[in-house]
Amino acid sequence: MLLRLPSLIIAFALSLAALPQTATAGETQYIVVAGGCFWCVEADFEKVRGVKEAVSGYTGGSTANPTYKQVTRGKTGHYEAVQITYDSGRINRRQLYDLFFRSIDPLDAGGQFCDRGSSYRSAIFVDGPEERAAAEAAKAAAEQALGQRIVTPILSASQFWDAEDYHQDYYKGSNRVLTRFGAIRQSDAYKRYRKGCGRDARVRQLWGADAPFVGG
Repeated sequence: MLLRLPSLIIAFALSLAALPQTATAGETQYIVVAGGCFWCVEADFEKVRGVKEAVSGYTGGSTANPTYKQVTRGKTGHYEAVQITYDSGRINRRQLYDLFFRSIDPLDAGGQFCDRGSSYRSAIFVDGPEERAAAEAAKAAAEQALGQRIVTPILSASQFWDAEDYHQDYYKGSNRVLTRFGAIRQSDAYKRYRKGCGRDARVRQLWGADAPFVGG
């Protein structure tokens, strides 16, 4: 049974429509999270009011300037990750972490959805005690909401490497790509991948009405 938290912080974070249309500009800040396929995380968070940009990349490993092929082979130690830049006057770090937990399967330590292996594991990367405290609070709230132990780790931040250009904004690309369905638009290929991978189905199963990005 899904336990619903009464917290106003959680309710506000999970209601994208409730975020203000206008607000006093705050500082430009960023968080780094890993939630499986970075195309999907990027697509989700670029919908959030207050988010300025989401960039797909790699972090957590030891290889400098890694390539997608190197990372997915699992020998670099890197995660597929996303750096989310946001306006702190419109949304705060804790709200973003709350949204993140409800956009993934935080019970899965072996990858995310159909993507398996170390590079597809979930994680939050923090820089300093303030970020860690916000992440730990969001994790505790998510764990209470699910009533199960969350395995998504909170790790110290390391160098973030931007992924190759063709990975950026993949979900809305207009180029045609060759798939098992034939040559189709990149944005259509993304939608088919997301559905076929079972991301939204699993998130809906876990989070129900608290899943903010289902169908993204």
